[in-house]
Amino acid sequence: MCLEYRPSDPSVVADPFPVYRRLQHDDPAHWSPSLKAWVLTRYDDVKRVCLDLRMSSDRLRPFFRTLPSTEAARMAELIRILTLWMVFRDPPEHTRLRRLASRVFHVRSIHALRPNVEALTAWLLERIGDREDFDFIAEFAGPLPALVIMDMLGVPRGELERLKRLSDEMALFVGSARETPDKYGRAEAATHEMSDIFRALIGARRSVPQRDLLSELVHLEDDGERLSDDELVATCVLLLFAGHETTTHHITNGLAALLRFPGELEKLRANPALAPAAVEELLRYDGPIGAQVRIVQEPQAFHGRDSDPASASS
Repeated sequence: MCLEYRPSDPSVVADPFPVYRRLQHDDPAHWSPSLKAWVLTRYDDVKRVCLDLRMSSDRLRPFFRTLPSTEAARMAELIRILTLWMVFRDPPEHTRLRRLASRVFHVRSIHALRPNVEALTAWLLERIGDREDFDFIAEFAGPLPALVIMDMLGVPRGELERLKRLSDEMALFVGSARETPDKYGRAEAATHEMSDIFRALIGARRSVPQRDLLSELVHLEDDGERLSDDELVATCVLLLFAGHETTTHHITNGLAALLRFPGELEKLRANPALAPAAVEELLRYDGPIGAQVRIVQEPQAFHGRDSDPASASS
């Protein structure tokens, strides 16, 4: 039976680990026709790719350059914002953006958020109350990280549903199936609307700074360098979109794993001091992201198979 990795297959969506194990054992350098990409599943191979400077994270600009000018014009805001995300940039652009952002988002500033995170958690749990049945994602794992990031950036909590809708529309382009109808148009409209929200907030913070991390970003200067307006908007959109999606998945996957292994859940309940180690282990065991994508810039060989420089490795 021919082995082919199709991430949109319902059985793979439900449980990808059996096919991951088969790929690791039988085809560690697997060409996926549906992805038009090489799929690497062994730890040493993935580590090598992630650390190899000949592999590029800039997978959007090459794609956008292939678009007809009329189609690219219809996606102007999507192109402007997403190509400025540091996760899609290579050094030295990535290095500069990360260095500037790290002046605001560091261990001390994140620890300072703890009281607010605890208050939001308590508020969401109070809304759930004593109900035995509720939607864990919709009522807790989904809103919690989004609300935390919104507070960080000074976004009113009343915008939660709107921003969640916009984030879901953007996800159609960033990580959804190819056959999603009008995904480019919907993602462009959502990116434009979310950008307008942050441009207004950035303008307000520039005029009247507040005690939030957005004000620090807006007024940040390091050795004469600042984030441009577009870079500020792109950073805010990235924080909200990527930050809340991945954290929602991590919380949900973590709960599912603990329910699957009740003995481990009881250990954690009996000794809450294990929580930091539990978070790290759950992140390792079933993390929120299924792949890291890189563009092959020079010919590479893995397990006797040669890659095409135009192909992606993940």
